[in-house]
Amino acid sequence: MKIAVLVPAYNEENQIRNTIKGIMNIPYDIDLFVIDDGSTDNTVKYVQEFKNVNLLTYGANKGKGFALNFGLKKVIGNYDIIGFLDGDIGETSSEAEKLIKPILYDKIDVTIAQFPSAKKKGGFGFVKRLSFSGIKYFTGKEIYSGLSGQRFFKKEVLEIIEEIPFGYGVEVGMTIDILKKGFTIKEVPVVMTHNETGRNISGFIHRFKQFYHIILILIKKALKN
Repeated sequence: MKIAVLVPAYNEENQIRNTIKGIMNIPYDIDLFVIDDGSTDNTVKYVQEFKNVNLLTYGANKGKGFALNFGLKKVIGNYDIIGFLDGDIGETSSEAEKLIKPILYDKIDVTIAQFPSAKKKGGFGFVKRLSFSGIKYFTGKEIYSGLSGQRFFKKEVLEIIEEIPFGYGVEVGMTIDILKKGFTIKEVPVVMTHNETGRNISGFIHRFKQFYHIILILIKKALKN
């Protein structure tokens, strides 16, 4: 089966090379696409160092949801399995092998990476509880990793779900759409790391944006019902 991995990246010069190297260590034949979301640092330069990586660009920063939709339009018709991995997970991106196996061998439609507990204190769990409660309310299913952006899909899933939501509610919105369509999701424990937000001003601003965007997604879905 043909596998593509999409990596949306915005100002990820510190980790993008390691993320690419980790993906290259996965023992499957993978076509890698990095979607630059208007980076102003050396992200594009570092991606171009890898001759077998496809770089997709469109100019200004438009957010993760836009980047994923942009990338999907380029690959959806040519691959059987498509994965989303964030640009900041470094060489732990090689753990994505664990996300591919259940789709190849266990008849699972979608896998989501279940990260280990955070090493430093972040928020107070409001965003995670909102994610869990929102998904359960609309689908009846309990998904504990609804905020995780590390996911792999059978092509058929991405072909029939609604357009990937924009903003910080992208993962929650996708999870609800997937489950409502009757597809199977498996949460897979992985040993991945990413840039964690702490209990500081920038961290709280990030979590507020997440909370706000998820609320907007849930309201939008409630109005459709």
